[in-house]
Amino acid sequence: MKFIIDEEANASDPAGHLMGLEEWSEIVARKLAAEEGIELTPRHWEIVHFLREHYKEHGSIHNARVLLNLLAEKFAKEQGMRQLYLLFPKGPVRQASRIAGLPLPAYSADFSFGSVR
Repeated sequence: MKFIIDEEANASDPAGHLMGLEEWSEIVARKLAAEEGIELTPRHWEIVHFLREHYKEHGSIHNARVLLNLLAEKFAKEQGMRQLYLLFPKGPVRQASRIAGLPLPAYSADFSFGSVR
């Protein structure tokens, strides 16, 4: 019996977030960003690497608002939150976490609200 293995395929959850941190690379990040319609700039990479380092040091954040506040504190002081949303239009927590290969924090989307999907 022969198998064909797609070496570029990565295990992901239904939302497209990688299942294992070790599967992430900058090549994978570029692919995920392209799927999101984002061309990664040095500013994007700064945020992606910050998220990965923070995850390595502190583990998963249990609330998306906490992560958003961390991103704002570090990256949005001069130009405000608008800058983060210009970089990640579908939400800096959701898109940046996905591109960084990290699990999505709780409360990243409130599906009961009606406008998030």
